[in-house]
Amino acid sequence: MTFVNIDSTASGAQTSVPVTFGQVFAQGDVPQANSLTGKLADGTMIPLQVDVKATHPDGSMRHGIFSAIMPQLLAGQTQKITLVKTDKTAAPASAPAELLNAGFAADVSINLAGQTYGASAAALLAAGKYTSWISGPVANEWIVSAPLMTADGIEHPHLAARFAIRSYAGLNKAKVDVIIENNWAYVAAPQNFTYDVQVNVGGQTAYTKAALTHYHHARWRKTFWWGTAPQVHVRHHTAYLIATKAVPNYDRTFSISPVALTSIRTKFSGAVTEPMRNGLAVQYMPQTGGRPDIGLLPGWAATYLLSMDRDAKIATLGTADLAGSWSTHYRDKNTDRPVSLVDYPYMTILGRSTDTFNPATKKYEAFPACGGVCTNPHNADASHQPGFAYLPYVVTGEHYYLEELQFWAMWNLFQSNPGYRGNVKGLFHATQVRGQAWILRTLAEAAYIMPDSDRFKAQFAKFLSDNLDWYNTTYASNPNPDNSLGAIIDANAIVYDGGRGIAPWQDDFFTAAAGHAAELGFEKAQTLLAWKAKFPVSRMVGPGFCWILGSIYSLHVRDTTSGPIYTSIGQAYQASNPPALTALSCASAEMAANLGLKLGEMVGYSSDNAGFPSNMQPALAYSADSGIADAAKAWTVFMGRSVKPNYYSGPQFAIVPR
Repeated sequence: MTFVNIDSTASGAQTSVPVTFGQVFAQGDVPQANSLTGKLADGTMIPLQVDVKATHPDGSMRHGIFSAIMPQLLAGQTQKITLVKTDKTAAPASAPAELLNAGFAADVSINLAGQTYGASAAALLAAGKYTSWISGPVANEWIVSAPLMTADGIEHPHLAARFAIRSYAGLNKAKVDVIIENNWAYVAAPQNFTYDVQVNVGGQTAYTKAALTHYHHARWRKTFWWGTAPQVHVRHHTAYLIATKAVPNYDRTFSISPVALTSIRTKFSGAVTEPMRNGLAVQYMPQTGGRPDIGLLPGWAATYLLSMDRDAKIATLGTADLAGSWSTHYRDKNTDRPVSLVDYPYMTILGRSTDTFNPATKKYEAFPACGGVCTNPHNADASHQPGFAYLPYVVTGEHYYLEELQFWAMWNLFQSNPGYRGNVKGLFHATQVRGQAWILRTLAEAAYIMPDSDRFKAQFAKFLSDNLDWYNTTYASNPNPDNSLGAIIDANAIVYDGGRGIAPWQDDFFTAAAGHAAELGFEKAQTLLAWKAKFPVSRMVGPGFCWILGSIYSLHVRDTTSGPIYTSIGQAYQASNPPALTALSCASAEMAANLGLKLGEMVGYSSDNAGFPSNMQPALAYSADSGIADAAKAWTVFMGRSVKPNYYSGPQFAIVPR
């Protein structure tokens, strides 16, 4: 089926080494009646604790969290654990008493304007104020939270601590996540706070930071170990991860450049890795231009997926940690969960407060006004938003990444004006096409990977279904279509060339997102993909269109701002290019000379791994898999172009047909 490699990163031998990782499975690979155990290369069987989080429609395991104790790892040794099906058995769990009796201690304190506030993980565990995330005979993880409080019991109105404590039975070891939040959605006077912070683990200072400015509706995370930390790097089986279709079909025929890995290691270092910083992501998301942030996976995550490199993994997980720095985190104090559009269907970031009146509750759902300084150099938007947390959650099962995925997926839906999004439906068509693409990507991933027991599972599935219904009703299944091109054509799309043109590369992002959602198993996305695939395919092999211009920056789709949409791709080609160009034979030497290109080179920075032909590649790959007419031919033509990028330095668009 699949395996993971456990690499020792220690200079000496380690014994009784705890490891925990997440793993996703194709439907049917682990039937409901089965569990999994581990088999080492020498035939030794190693018990695995399996916490099943999500299942497929047939009941088989989709995603689980696996914990094991490696008997021994020598310096620099790699141990391969093959996952083997076994019968499912009941596994007893442990309570925090064993950990507490062993002397576990972890706490955080801040000094804010001369006043000290703090929280103790041990005290919260001892009070029984925890929820279990994983439980069994090998590892138990408990999540606790509380407002930061003074010694006199005065709670800070905005700042709260959260701890995730993962204890390994009999080892006197525990992984401790310390998360500080400034996230409450409906507490008056939200604002930034500047404080000194200290984290203690086992009675020793583990971390300090002076004058940390904590932005409103943001959070930060640091991870520590009580007891000796295991020194391991877990490498997943890339081919199997891709085969499950949980991640796109990235091209595995090339090797990631060592220069690219060195660049990631260099960039993810120093100040950018500290709380309230941005890691590898661009702080100001609305910044235009190609960059590693953009894609179904960001460039650093795709690099990690294909290489399983330790430094690329550190950067990918670390940047997902720092996704908390943006002011997109709104937690509901009533539920202690990210706010839900189901609970507050009229909340908004961009709308006016008067737009938020809920006729059912007779209350306004506007968020409270800023009570001080609320500037944040991290500016979020949907149109340039990286996929921060999905892959990190898939491969680790970390609860923090699950919540990051929930925070961002929900923010994408509620940020807009309630009237434009159908209120509780969370429709997102009224934004830039590239924004629609990345919202669809994140929402589909959230609906796919949410734990079965999480109330957001059904909510995200409904939001996704409602949005796919809108697209299919408007486009794919429309019995009287006024658009046969297969492109998204609306007021937010036709914003080029004086209201006559669209950006094919943005549309390609959307086609790729629809293809990704279809591969995740959402049938309505398959309907949408079959319609969307027409547009990239016709730009490669459609009648009257030359594929050299298939990656054009903007494409006319009508004669005037109020005129009808063209009925053929050939019309769009003629309208979008000068007659002197369209008169030339397609892909001829004369056409190349006219465009200043090499023979067989496509327009739009064909050698750049983030150029417009690269943007087009995932759309064509998913189109080829859709099975529509001429899709395979279009892919063949595309791959026959003479100038291609070197994806080994940035593979976020290196997606190929299955």
